[in-house]
Amino acid sequence: MADGSFTTDFTPEVEAATAPLWEKVKTRVTPLEWRLQAPLIAEINRLKRVKHAVILAHNYMTPEIFHGVGDFVGDSLALAREAARTDAKIIVQAGVRFMAETSKVLSPDKLVLIPDLRAGCSLAASITAADVRLIKQRYPGIPVVTYVNTTAEVKAESDICCTSANAVQVVEAAAAAAGATQVILLPDEFLARNVARQTDIRIIAWQGRCEVHERFDAADIAAVREAWPDAEILAHPECPAEVLELVDFAGSTAAMTDYVVRRQPRRVVLVTECSMADNIAADAPNTEFVRPCNLCPHMKRISLENIYEALLHERFEVKVDADVATRARLAVQRMIDLPPPAKPARYDLVKARHHVDIELI
Repeated sequence: MADGSFTTDFTPEVEAATAPLWEKVKTRVTPLEWRLQAPLIAEINRLKRVKHAVILAHNYMTPEIFHGVGDFVGDSLALAREAARTDAKIIVQAGVRFMAETSKVLSPDKLVLIPDLRAGCSLAASITAADVRLIKQRYPGIPVVTYVNTTAEVKAESDICCTSANAVQVVEAAAAAAGATQVILLPDEFLARNVARQTDIRIIAWQGRCEVHERFDAADIAAVREAWPDAEILAHPECPAEVLELVDFAGSTAAMTDYVVRRQPRRVVLVTECSMADNIAADAPNTEFVRPCNLCPHMKRISLENIYEALLHERFEVKVDADVATRARLAVQRMIDLPPPAKPARYDLVKARHHVDIELI
């Protein structure tokens, strides 16, 4: 099997090896699909043991990846932190390139692989390190908070990183540390607008957007309310502010997961990437997940097939310049060193309904 050949038959051995995984995905994957996927899942999991590798599976991966081969699952920062803790020699990032770079920054001695080099991110592509340097020249002395959805080079030009779960906390901590009343928050415009409604710190923002979340608008929420009046609607803070004004709950992917698993609502709409609902469903069997949702074309470049190829051939390696990695690691570590919240942060929707101006670069 070292040459890449293995049985693609759904043998009794494959069925037995993957039976616990089937239980997690059977409401989202058909039996016919599973008969095709299970042999590959079994072989990937065998290769992981042989090569002392782990797979980091983001929330936006399809269920057969998330539940079938993911060793650590969650949002981008949670995955990178797990990558730093593991003693595995190889990390395969089932996500997009900036996530793989963050894993490499926090695990410089490990081999980090991305199954498809084209797996990018509209947010990460919206800003460069040169842009950040020019911004710092224009606003000297104002702390720069950078979303984790950025390249290592951008993180390296930042004072501290944040996630959607802790953006308000990080903005306020960065302002306090600098004795400032303003903070530059890059690059997501909508996250910045939504954070601005949660704090007294003035926000200077960039015009980056997530192509998944920017497509939702108030009309979408109104249509959902009309069609499913009993559904609880949850939205990610990368959505426009007009969306957060109308939903029942707003928070990071971790916060939305926590909300659904803890409350087990009868019917819910997740205003985010489609695979979120598929993956939470295993832990909320009595909840009906209603769409709409939007697919991330970059996340969907990752497949069982190219994960297998990445492991087998140990490709494609993600490298980060040593100086860039050192500076980026400092920005990430400053965030990690902040006291963790008692539970995943949610956005106060009462505050969210009050307009707050930001300065848009």
